[in-house]
Amino acid sequence: MTDIQATAATPLLVPVTTRLGAIHIAVSDPERALDIWRDVVGLTLIGRHEDRLELGAGENVLVVLHTGATGPVAPHTVGLYHLAIHVPTRRDFARALNRAAAARVRVSPTDHLVSEALYLWDLDGNGIEITFETPWRGRFVENDELLAMTPDGRPHSGREPIDVPGLLAELDGDATPFAPMPEGTRIGHVHVHVDDLDTAMGFYRDQLGFAGQLLSRRYGMGDVNLDYAPHILAFNIWAGRNPRTPPAGVAGLRWFTIVVPDQQTLKEIHDRIERAGSPVEVIGGGIETRDPAGNRLKILVDA
Repeated sequence: MTDIQATAATPLLVPVTTRLGAIHIAVSDPERALDIWRDVVGLTLIGRHEDRLELGAGENVLVVLHTGATGPVAPHTVGLYHLAIHVPTRRDFARALNRAAAARVRVSPTDHLVSEALYLWDLDGNGIEITFETPWRGRFVENDELLAMTPDGRPHSGREPIDVPGLLAELDGDATPFAPMPEGTRIGHVHVHVDDLDTAMGFYRDQLGFAGQLLSRRYGMGDVNLDYAPHILAFNIWAGRNPRTPPAGVAGLRWFTIVVPDQQTLKEIHDRIERAGSPVEVIGGGIETRDPAGNRLKILVDA
């Protein structure tokens, strides 16, 4: 076992029913934001308020856009790299590509083996990934080069292009090829910019209790998961050396939410965070904390 393996991989400390809740992001112009989040990504506008838009699938709110940001995402700062929205079927995934193509929005179709992904940005620079998770196709192995492996042992880069014509063939015979994301869509993962890989791993793995999956110093990224291959939280140092805190009021991450199944799990996380000396505050329904880079998150008990 290499040093990287010994550092990253650990057992899961939280129940496998732990999940991500709504993510809160600031945008500067609500109508321009809807051009991407509703019309291209395919989320449904569930609630509209003076200071925020609530978007989701079915009746489940997944993304809350806080309006009134003073400017776009600031470069070279900690915060959101992207959030990933997982759709239930590959046809739903193909519909997302179809919506983007019709709107002439540039996307990057990428095959991660454990998932297929489309990458895009809203008009403020908030990163978005639309993903169809395929953990049965393989797994990432602990390797500083970020290596994936198929079930029969064949290596895969985890960053290969998707066969776009083959993907769009999923829409053959589809009466609603531009349909929005359906009920059952969920937040698949959150990926943030941090200032240090080791302290981020210590927080998300050892304090929150997710299972360490990989830590690649060569690639500048680490992640944690539940009990299957696609990560639930990832972090990178791609914002550069000593990234700054975003200026107050600009677009970007406000906070994201982790939902745990019971009070006992919440207490165990609270105690681990407190012992480690990280900030923690009791709020209605759970606790609030920040990772070592300052990214804000709330941990709530499932209602």
